[in-house]
Amino acid sequence: MSLQSMTGFARHLRNMAGAQISWEIKSVNGKGLDVRFRLPSGLEAIELKARNFVAQHFKRGNFQATLTVDRTANIGRAIVNEPLLKELASIAAHLREEYGLAPSTPEGLMALRGVLDVPQEVVLPGDQSELEHAVLAVLDETLIELAHNRQAEGKALGEILRVQITTIEMLVQQARLDPSRSPEAIRARLAAQVALLLDAAPALDEARLHMEAAFLATKADIQEELDRLEMHVASARALLKEGNGVGRKLDFLTQEFNRESNTLCSKANAASITTIGLDLKAVVDQLREQIQNLE
Repeated sequence: MSLQSMTGFARHLRNMAGAQISWEIKSVNGKGLDVRFRLPSGLEAIELKARNFVAQHFKRGNFQATLTVDRTANIGRAIVNEPLLKELASIAAHLREEYGLAPSTPEGLMALRGVLDVPQEVVLPGDQSELEHAVLAVLDETLIELAHNRQAEGKALGEILRVQITTIEMLVQQARLDPSRSPEAIRARLAAQVALLLDAAPALDEARLHMEAAFLATKADIQEELDRLEMHVASARALLKEGNGVGRKLDFLTQEFNRESNTLCSKANAASITTIGLDLKAVVDQLREQIQNLE
């Protein structure tokens, strides 16, 4: 399966069940699956089913879903009671001539009870059921579109992650091949340390000093950290290849990357290794920041 970003947007509109139905959904990154609905009055009952629809398509993310339903097209046309209107107009004209009243206006006559009738829509139980079914069908279509958009962004995000993982691998190889880790360089450092201690305290046992220095050099060796970093690189690539739903695993893996990078910096006994370790930490931070958006 392909990688999927947790950031996305989709809007879908359909004319179904005698209404214009529109869903607008946006999602951002989140630790779990959190969905918030904004539903018009009378359709609150669909929320549980709608929530299940989202869970069928996505595993993680914070979602804001807004439903708009327009049924005004189905409301009947206004009806004018023309006989009553004519009679009222005649009465108004008579009153004006008889008593000198102000002339009546069309707006005033239309506002009188019985002149204008605007039929109100009556939603029958069967119509409500049909509308709810249509709303959920449009929701499903919108979620499919959102998943497509999140996959497109996930693909681009995957390319960024692969470049960052390759950079980590290159830095590990630089540290492994650094001249400071050569046997000659290690022997030179040991000799210099022992000579410095002997100059400071000539009575110290030289053989014992060599043993202690060798022990400290062994503790400062970064071979295990480099090996683990390479294993993490292989695991990260396998997870990216696995695809959808690996965001949590990759997030955990970045913690391991960070731990090994910190240890490498703390054990470094050469400026070149320290520089590589700091570069590693910077790339790992960038990697983790990108992974936060991955489902």
